[in-house]
Amino acid sequence: MAQETYVYKVFERFWHWSQAFLILFLALTGFEIHGSYGIMGFESAVKWHNIALWALVVLIIFAIFWHFTTGEWRQYIPTSKFIKAQIDYYITGIFRGAPHPTKKSVYNKFNPLQRLIYLGLKIFAIPVQIITGFLYLFYKYPSGGEIQSVDVVNLKLIAIIHTIGAFSLIAFVIAHVYLTTTGKKPLTAIKAMITGWEDLDEDDSEGEEVNSDNKKEA
Repeated sequence: MAQETYVYKVFERFWHWSQAFLILFLALTGFEIHGSYGIMGFESAVKWHNIALWALVVLIIFAIFWHFTTGEWRQYIPTSKFIKAQIDYYITGIFRGAPHPTKKSVYNKFNPLQRLIYLGLKIFAIPVQIITGFLYLFYKYPSGGEIQSVDVVNLKLIAIIHTIGAFSLIAFVIAHVYLTTTGKKPLTAIKAMITGWEDLDEDDSEGEEVNSDNKKEA
């Protein structure tokens, strides 16, 4: 039996949607800088891309502070429990109507596979994008004379890593949006991230088992 539960707090929803918007806006302006298309012009694209970069950094700082002061960082602690069952569910089970292998709760919002992916984004993918973005932003071009080959190679390498990271984040957003439509109803997860409320099964013992320490420490 499902019960309507307040799962996502105000800042959590604000942070989620703001981050999604900034990532998509950075992709839009970034690919224009690369010359993939022309919408706002090169100079405007560079200007707004840099502004969005700083906005994302500020948002991440506040998000880190919020996660550690509220204890929500525990949601991202990886676990191997039920991870095989979760992978099997996404590959085949979801298409034959199999039950979800883990139960969601306020103290266990992410399944084992989500924990690994989200943790990877937070400690690797997004930091790499920000670091390479700043390296590119503050790259010092020689004021005169020829550019040394090592400088060109380094700049190209930074640009390649940054571009690969951009494609990876876009792929994640596409997959993430798709998976939000696989709930009880296509818009259930999206609605929950807007209102904060979601219908959860009262029998959430299996989900709690994955992250039982969270409830004790929260």
